[in-house]
Amino acid sequence: MTQAIPKLVTYEEFMDWYPKNGVRYELHDGVIVEMAPPTGDHEKVIAFLSRKLTVEFDRLNLPYGIPKTTFVKTPGAESTYSPDILLLNLDNLINEPLFQKQSTVTQAASVPLVVEVVSTNWRDDYYDKFGDYEEMGIPEFWIADYAALGGKKFIGDPKQPTFSVCQLVGDEYQFTKFTGNDFIISATFPNLKLTAQQVFDSAL
Repeated sequence: MTQAIPKLVTYEEFMDWYPKNGVRYELHDGVIVEMAPPTGDHEKVIAFLSRKLTVEFDRLNLPYGIPKTTFVKTPGAESTYSPDILLLNLDNLINEPLFQKQSTVTQAASVPLVVEVVSTNWRDDYYDKFGDYEEMGIPEFWIADYAALGGKKFIGDPKQPTFSVCQLVGDEYQFTKFTGNDFIISATFPNLKLTAQQVFDSAL
């Protein structure tokens, strides 16, 4: 018996197909993936980090914003992600050919920082998105694993809530883990006064 190979979808086909039904979808290597509905704890972490980031870029008078829904189209593969938090450099959007009509960015210059709050599909964050954001050249990528769902090689054994900062050095991410009362170190926001535990407590 031969098994039919599913037809891979391009970015253009994905955007043409995308339904207005309130469900979030992403494109992973040409395959449409339905995102699980977020939990309340997950959304509280997003809200907390969004507020902290807004305070920082407002204080520094940076031309940044956090949109409700903007896609990141990565190079190389047919992947299009909808990050939990996407920090946009508004000054660069004029150079984004897909932004005006499809709210999609393709350039690292438009994305100073991207954040994923880990849920049950943790491999997407630690493997797929890590690699694709790195290849795209996004300067900084945060992974907030407040529920300790990731693999042991990422968050330790025994598992514990971990906040990871992936900082682009050359063309590769340097991975730094923060736990407990460690202050999170960010090159994008060097004066950030925030501990990993404060992030984890925001889910409670």
